[in-house]
Amino acid sequence: MNPGLLKILFFLFLSLQLLADPISGNYATFKLLDKTTNKVSEKILEVNTEINWDSLNIQIYGCYSTPPEEVPEDYVLIEVKDMLSTDNFYIYRGWMISSSPDLTPLEHPIYDLWLVDCNINKAS
Repeated sequence: MNPGLLKILFFLFLSLQLLADPISGNYATFKLLDKTTNKVSEKILEVNTEINWDSLNIQIYGCYSTPPEEVPEDYVLIEVKDMLSTDNFYIYRGWMISSSPDLTPLEHPIYDLWLVDCNINKAS
């Protein structure tokens, strides 16, 4: 086998070993913009709960943060329903990332929802 390829594979394997496991949070902080009133509200929501916020029903399944020695990043797994809609399906289902809300946006005519951060306890 090519020695250069062996070096690349070794450094790739070593770099994968250096990545730490994400830190699981118990609370996720969200902001909600009501586009009709231009008001922003903030809530701290507990993981593994379901909450009604205005006309949105939000279920949070997990919230994670990168370890302190890595680039700061928070991400959450959620499902969102619009309770005013006659269709009973999710308008958002998936991962939301705090540093890039435009990559995983909630597409809704009235609301913008984005993740601020994840915390282990409510006071953090």
